[in-house]
Amino acid sequence: MPGDRRLLDIGPPLPGAPEPTERADAARNRRLLLDAAQQLVREQGVDCLTMDALAKRAGVGKGTVFRRFGSRAGLMLALLDHSERKYQEAFMFGQPPLGPGAPPVERLVAFGRVRLLDIEVEGELHRAAEIGGARDRYSGAPYGLLRAHVAMLLRQAAAPGEIALVTDSLLAMLSAALVMHQMQVQGYTREQIGDNWEAIVRRVVTR
Repeated sequence: MPGDRRLLDIGPPLPGAPEPTERADAARNRRLLLDAAQQLVREQGVDCLTMDALAKRAGVGKGTVFRRFGSRAGLMLALLDHSERKYQEAFMFGQPPLGPGAPPVERLVAFGRVRLLDIEVEGELHRAAEIGGARDRYSGAPYGLLRAHVAMLLRQAAAPGEIALVTDSLLAMLSAALVMHQMQVQGYTREQIGDNWEAIVRRVVTR
């Protein structure tokens, strides 16, 4: 429906996730905690995200964080869901070039570069979400949404070839496990991987 900004969950309800009847102030506080957690991860890495560190950054008691998320594992899962929702919102409703309003090729380029930034700073969270059989991963709603979005942009750009196969091939380049291997083992920077993404996207859409 026009104006409907509902986003997809990445899995079952998570610790810290909003309930259907959650009060507006409780939902706002949950988002503030997760924004603070995301900022900590981006600044200091995922290993530095502890319940104590989050409580200090958010200016709340440690008990508040435990009541909301239950454990550090619960916090990590909630943070991944939060990150995915923000990414979805950005490419579906956000500002161009990632969001609507830019040419499809520029949106595809931005789609990959933003994803690479998320993986660089939250890679372990994303890699954990990818663990499991291909049947579960590739048939799930989160991957389905990414796939539908990339396929739409490829069609808008009049890309040649079998769009479904091209879409899966492009998304494979943004696998957290692969990107982290390229960064941590092969020594490539995020900018180099992003430049490679852009070059391949532009080749794919060129007849």
